[in-house]
Amino acid sequence: MASVQIADVRKAYGSTQVIHGVDIDINDGEFVILVGPSGCGKSTLLRMIAGLENISGGEIRIGPRVVNDVPPKERDIAMVFQNYALYPHMTVADNMAFSMKLRNAPKAEIDERVSKAAGILGLTNLLDRYPRQLSGGQRQRVAMGRAIVRDPQVFLFDEPLSNLDAKLRVQMRTEIKELHQRLKTTTVYVTHDQIEAMTMADKIVVMHDGIVEQMGAPLELYDHPNNLFVATFIGSPAMNLLKGTITADGFETVLADGAKALWPIGKHPADSNGKAAVMGIRPEHLMLDPNGLAAEVVVVEPMGSETQVVVRCGGQDLTCIFRERITAKPGETIRIRPDTSVTHLFDAATGKRI
Repeated sequence: MASVQIADVRKAYGSTQVIHGVDIDINDGEFVILVGPSGCGKSTLLRMIAGLENISGGEIRIGPRVVNDVPPKERDIAMVFQNYALYPHMTVADNMAFSMKLRNAPKAEIDERVSKAAGILGLTNLLDRYPRQLSGGQRQRVAMGRAIVRDPQVFLFDEPLSNLDAKLRVQMRTEIKELHQRLKTTTVYVTHDQIEAMTMADKIVVMHDGIVEQMGAPLELYDHPNNLFVATFIGSPAMNLLKGTITADGFETVLADGAKALWPIGKHPADSNGKAAVMGIRPEHLMLDPNGLAAEVVVVEPMGSETQVVVRCGGQDLTCIFRERITAKPGETIRIRPDTSVTHLFDAATGKRI
């Protein structure tokens, strides 16, 4: 195992800069997820760690060694791809053993490692099958087994669950996290799915347009987003946003008919009175209150353990999540208020947290 250090790494294709001076420290044994929308640079960064893309500037270390010019096969990493990349003419056992055979490892060592990896991943009874005889989840396990057999210093995962159905993705998330807890190998994992990031990572790195917007533990990013991008990207359903002005009495918004509504807020930031801002409220932090603001029910979505309700308040749609049963129907009016201890305020001009 080894740490990974990414220092001021840049990537350009001709005059087009796609990675703008990224700095990330990944500790030995840590599970780090790079997350962001399509085109944010996360897969490019992963491929640079793997050596599949050249670096335009900066430095990447795996352990104590700078690997900028080290070929991929000599970086002691193993990569799991989105499309599995299995050899169709080889059995499961041969696919898993292939990299070791290329290194002319002793047959006894190969058999031992393949057997051990198959036992960890529940593939023991499938070693004689071919990829065409496997389900998508089983093929992904084989791809993971091939990586485990190499016993690398670092695992790299490039959106490995994208081709699986929803139920299987949930199952594989659990299996990958459990695998990491058993092997404790440093892992860098790329996904665009923020639910995967929240449920699996020790540390999340949120990327946007080739820069790191914020990094930290999942709940740290959820509870304390640094800016509007992170606030709206992390969390499902997304955070509600209200534009307005911070006043001495609370947060004032202008309704569609020109009237004003005053939302309560917790602690006022210093020197914020009269400042144009955006207030963020997580759906689960909007509560029913007979003395709250009037809101028209637009859609009710019973989820079983909770009820998701879209309401229209002052001409703006807001998403609420209520743990209690709610009998209100579309067109009816309910009254809501935010939990002021967990609301968020962002600068309207810069988008940064106030």
